[in-house]
Amino acid sequence: MSDIQEQTLSYYRQQQYQPGWFDLLSVMIGGMLRNAGESESHAFLQQMGDNLASRYPLSAALTVGELEKQINQVLARFNWGFVDVQPHETALVICHMALPPGDGQMDARQWRQALGAVLTGLYARWLSDQGGSPAVALTCSDVGSAASLTFRYQM
Repeated sequence: MSDIQEQTLSYYRQQQYQPGWFDLLSVMIGGMLRNAGESESHAFLQQMGDNLASRYPLSAALTVGELEKQINQVLARFNWGFVDVQPHETALVICHMALPPGDGQMDARQWRQALGAVLTGLYARWLSDQGGSPAVALTCSDVGSAASLTFRYQM
């Protein structure tokens, strides 16, 4: 088992699942998907992630390590998992692990995509507030893992 997998399992073991909140969120997201469609729902959820980032702003980070630490501090408050942020020559890659598992009633793919939309808004705002360009896109990849998503900040 890799260090990341062990970290993820350890994280899950420490979490407190609060019945009701994930049920409500799942019902709301399911209703949005049925009534507004996937594209419109994801745009709304991304906007909500942006709004959430403005409620929980990050301090200016001088290094990628500081940025990762600050993001993880906020995610820990939410019990939303943790990130590993890796700089590349032309991109910044954010691997979000230990995603909240949801209530089990909603399709797992739809749940991950909905969380991906919220997190895209959250991370895009934080990166913009750190001095990032609005012209640089942040994209989310569903890598097929029930517990992780990858975000790429690249022109």
